[in-house]
Amino acid sequence: MSAQPARILVADDDRAIRTVLTQALSRQGHEVRSTGHGKTLWDWIADGEGDLVITDVMMPDENGLDMVPRIRKLRPDLRVIVMSAQNTLLTAVKAAQRGAFEYLPKPFDLNELISIVDRALETPIHLENTKSPNDEGDDRLPLIGRSSAMQEIYRSLARLMNTDLTVMVTGESGTGKELVARALHEYGSRRHGPFVAINMAAIPRELIESELFGHEKGAFTGANERKVGRFEQAEGGTLFLDEIGDMPLEAQTRLLRVLQEGEYTRVGGRTPIRVNVRIVAATHRDLRKLIREGSFREDLFYRLNVVPIRLPSLRERLEDIPELVNHFLTQASEQGLPRKNLSSDAMARLKAHRWPGNIRELENMVRRLTALYSQDVIGVDVIETEFAENSVADAAPMGEPQSLAESIERHVREYYDAHDDDLPSSGLYDRILREMERPLLTVTLEATRGNQVKAAEVLGLNRNTLRKKIRDLGLEVVRGAK
Repeated sequence: MSAQPARILVADDDRAIRTVLTQALSRQGHEVRSTGHGKTLWDWIADGEGDLVITDVMMPDENGLDMVPRIRKLRPDLRVIVMSAQNTLLTAVKAAQRGAFEYLPKPFDLNELISIVDRALETPIHLENTKSPNDEGDDRLPLIGRSSAMQEIYRSLARLMNTDLTVMVTGESGTGKELVARALHEYGSRRHGPFVAINMAAIPRELIESELFGHEKGAFTGANERKVGRFEQAEGGTLFLDEIGDMPLEAQTRLLRVLQEGEYTRVGGRTPIRVNVRIVAATHRDLRKLIREGSFREDLFYRLNVVPIRLPSLRERLEDIPELVNHFLTQASEQGLPRKNLSSDAMARLKAHRWPGNIRELENMVRRLTALYSQDVIGVDVIETEFAENSVADAAPMGEPQSLAESIERHVREYYDAHDDDLPSSGLYDRILREMERPLLTVTLEATRGNQVKAAEVLGLNRNTLRKKIRDLGLEVVRGAK
């Protein structure tokens, strides 16, 4: 509790909420005044009343969020706590941007509000975020949902918008980790810079350093021109390192050095380049488990895990499904697909599903519903059919294993997809062949128990050629091991 009683102004159009807050705060020894007795909130503030304001966003005379900058200008010492039943990311962001001390979604926990009040009264003025408000965002929110599971996410994001702190986003596949990274970028201080994403799982290990840091002409076979890496592309903006748990150890070491020193060089280059990006990393894997297994560097983990954000699975926020469905239906309609609606029974059936594929699975189902069914209102029978068909598909035995050519084709397609609308730098042929060499030689040497003569024979290579390749690739050969 704060050191001494304070004068608290409570503004809410709901009389019951005003009463509850007045009683709870009075029990803490505070002097509480509330609107609704002939005086507006602004009247109290203009008269110099109060040490703290608690206000709802939706007020009869003025929007509570719009009032916050005016309050801060007239009374910079007056802290404002904003409450709202409009529990969206945009509400949380606007509250933070306009200078509110804290945002609290309705319905709220009374003990939590009292704790926030105490913290607001005890926090020195100079520690508050006094940056000027910035409201360039619109209502096209990158994150959808008003569940309690999402509220803490919104509040955390709002606090991080005007910082450059490194963020680690964890969560199951399909939960929207890249959307969190984009929200941090689009509503943050770097929104006028580029947002650059790279998926570690889609880039061959031999190419990751070149992709991240770029390379100079002639740095390796096939490097026919200078290539700008993702760090350089993201200059002044945000670099999103997706699936960071799939980054090979040698690239982890280079990334750690860049984060520690704040600069890097292109592959084959000598001129240091200063880093001016915000890093947001994401993974669906348990990095602490990978650390114990020796496949992820602990020191890099702590460099990246400055602010951890865990995204809930869809089964942890089932109440958000109607809003998500309507969002995806609207998206489909805007893209030329017929506008559909779901019956209440159909929506209830969606909320009863476990959604192992999370939001991505739900989005795919909504797209199928809009494209494949003629009825304007989708009933529960259609939903049951969809679930049954997908269940059969999931339970079906796997087909023939992919051939080597099919596996390579899939891998190369994923590599091109990771570049979005851009093309890889020249020399891809040699880089891919070099990537294929490592596993081919490694497995062959394991099969021959490190016998290089036998390995050269199996591979059809000259023995000296094999030795050179082992040296160039930095392969470790252990005799007798398999």
